[in-house]
Amino acid sequence: MTKVGFFDRRVIENFLKITSVISATLSLLVLFVDIPAGCKTTYGWIFIGLLILIYLVNWIWSNNLNKIDINVEGSEVTIKVGDIFLEPGLKAIAFNEYFDTLVDNKVIAEGSLNGIFIKKYLGVPISDLDRHIEEYSFDSSEILERNTDRKSGKEARHQIGTICVYKDFLLTAFSKFDDDNKAVLTMPEYLGFLINFWDKVNNVYAQQNVSTPIFGSGITRIKGHKSISDEDLLKIMLWTFRISEMRFKYPARLTVVIHKDKIDKINLLDIKSARNGV
Repeated sequence: MTKVGFFDRRVIENFLKITSVISATLSLLVLFVDIPAGCKTTYGWIFIGLLILIYLVNWIWSNNLNKIDINVEGSEVTIKVGDIFLEPGLKAIAFNEYFDTLVDNKVIAEGSLNGIFIKKYLGVPISDLDRHIEEYSFDSSEILERNTDRKSGKEARHQIGTICVYKDFLLTAFSKFDDDNKAVLTMPEYLGFLINFWDKVNNVYAQQNVSTPIFGSGITRIKGHKSISDEDLLKIMLWTFRISEMRFKYPARLTVVIHKDKIDKINLLDIKSARNGV
């Protein structure tokens, strides 16, 4: 999939920077080395071929870019392809507003990030995690109600963006559940989640690195925005991070981890070229 056009302005600008260095080097070289007259044409074609090759490599690199580093209002941010569970520091895992832990492909799908976390990386009985969540010191404003009408799952409903720190994981209440246990959010709710999430991270990160997925790129449905792309969601995350009060103090940084199956839909060159990533 071609994400960057062959004659994209940024590809051309990068190519010109490279060729300017090469041209300056060759100009100095010919001052001290005599090129035989009969070889000038041959060397000229070789040079043109080299320039074409450099441009092609530059264009291919731009389309296969899988990691960038940007600075957002003084905070170092890395966006890359990888496995969030292998990242150092705190790792954000999106749960629903009830912090449910039932992986039955109804309440939680096995293939979702929190399903994988519970099944493969929890390392203790689920009852231990449930006890930790139940006893966690949430602010009174973070628990909205006790929904006793739920047929499966927990009863305590939390404000979206609420964080429960568990070992080196930031469990966060991300999605709202409808009556059929389907994860849904409106765009205003999605924005509200992100603003609240960054605020909560600011309170708990303790100058550690923090890694997040692209929130909303999984099974959560954003009402009225069925066709929203992962790149759009990433840009929204960066924008809300920029306008929030969250700032990572050096050497701590934010890393947004993209699943390898999603990178073909995201133009990292476009994000890197923009101010603050948006």
